[in-house]
Amino acid sequence: MTNLSQIRTTPMPDEMHQLLQTYPRDSWEAHPNFKEATRHWLGAHRMFRQLAEVIRTDAEVFLDGEREANDYAARLGHYGNMLVRNLHGHHGWEDHQYFPELSKADPRFDRGLEILETDHQELDQVLDGFTTSANRVIQLSHLDPSTMRKEASTLHRHAETIEAFLARHLEDEEDLAVPIILHHRLRG
Repeated sequence: MTNLSQIRTTPMPDEMHQLLQTYPRDSWEAHPNFKEATRHWLGAHRMFRQLAEVIRTDAEVFLDGEREANDYAARLGHYGNMLVRNLHGHHGWEDHQYFPELSKADPRFDRGLEILETDHQELDQVLDGFTTSANRVIQLSHLDPSTMRKEASTLHRHAETIEAFLARHLEDEEDLAVPIILHHRLRG
């Protein structure tokens, strides 16, 4: 399992926040260059945060004995698949289309984009561990529900890792990308 200590917890280097000082987060929505494509991108990030929280809290509810095994397994299958599938697709798109567009517009921030791409590689490992554990939980719900709790405890640790990872990564990604988009009138 990927350990929280292996995930980047430090913020972006200060030089990656040059445009953020000019375009602070609380001004984005009102900016004339803030377009629907950026709103949707940020909406996807909100969805990832919400799904990660649902998965973590569902595990806690199950571990506290407040949810039946079959109900928990069904919710885990649904929300876990939604999170993993959408994160892989989203980050693949960012690495191959979005980040190159940002780099072309403002190469000063290539180091920050490289950090985010490295995060994506680390996230793939985190999601692989989560998927393996989630599949075990779901299988145990059918084969041996009495042993499911131990694996659900492992899955809960994966869920905490994903949630912590996304908190750091998505904030950094937004703080780097949105000011570039606003400054260079991209994505409109």
